[in-house]
Amino acid sequence: MLTLRRKEDFGEAFRTTVSHTKMHKTLQVPVPGSLGPVTPEEACLLEKLDLTRLPRHVAVIMDGNGRWAQKRHLPRIAGHRSGTQSARTTIETCARLKIEALTLYAFSVENWRRPKAEIDFLMQLLREYLRKEMPLIQKNEIRMRFLVRIGELPSGVQKDVREAMEKTAGNQGMVLCVALNYGGRAEIVDAMNAILEERNGHGSAERISEEQLARYLYTEGLPDPDLLIRTSGEMRVSNFLLWQIAYAEIFVTETLWPDFNRARLLEALLEFQKRERRYGGIREGEAPVEKPARAAGH
Repeated sequence: MLTLRRKEDFGEAFRTTVSHTKMHKTLQVPVPGSLGPVTPEEACLLEKLDLTRLPRHVAVIMDGNGRWAQKRHLPRIAGHRSGTQSARTTIETCARLKIEALTLYAFSVENWRRPKAEIDFLMQLLREYLRKEMPLIQKNEIRMRFLVRIGELPSGVQKDVREAMEKTAGNQGMVLCVALNYGGRAEIVDAMNAILEERNGHGSAERISEEQLARYLYTEGLPDPDLLIRTSGEMRVSNFLLWQIAYAEIFVTETLWPDFNRARLLEALLEFQKRERRYGGIREGEAPVEKPARAAGH
């Protein structure tokens, strides 16, 4: 099931909740992991959220930086820089809610087609972000992984990526996966080539199973995403985690990524909890739908 939710959908419910209380900038709501001060809208959403039924793995297609900048008559790079705050908020909130894994789609294999100046800025922004955010990452016990064809990245970026993984390898909190120079089809090709390379010389004719292939994916050892969030209203998965999102619940919001705040994340988590996840089966005690009888002669 896929839902497109507009930002204003929460308007009436939120107004009803706070109409009899004095409006404050922030409220203190006790939640596991301590989210700290929250806005009235966030407090309203948190009241409805069942913290025992959160997704284990959330994946996010961070889309809309360019349109956000264009609407404000700013260069595209301004949208990318503003989007780093949304990433910071999403990472910290998921970590404090004790979500097991978060994967952010930062740069695809197709993004190399963009102008060189924009690519150079994005690579530099990533390096800057890793340096500035490392204290926050360490404070929240976040372990970093990169879903990446690392050899195709600039040497400086390769160095920073390896260092970030090494520095956080011993952390015991949420796993933060950054999909960088990533493509879902490329990942499956890499997995198949790794299997063939391992079998080379052994003459094995054993058929490849789903379980075996999964062990060679970049996300090996992690649960598949339960929830896929896409910002900016685009209704496509853009070659992202094609194998892993087979049964993910998809939540699409028209909010552009730089405007994706904690309230929008909580909204997505709430929507996830409304879904009935069957994985192709039916509920216990529910009779399967009978096929109509075929007419004679057919």
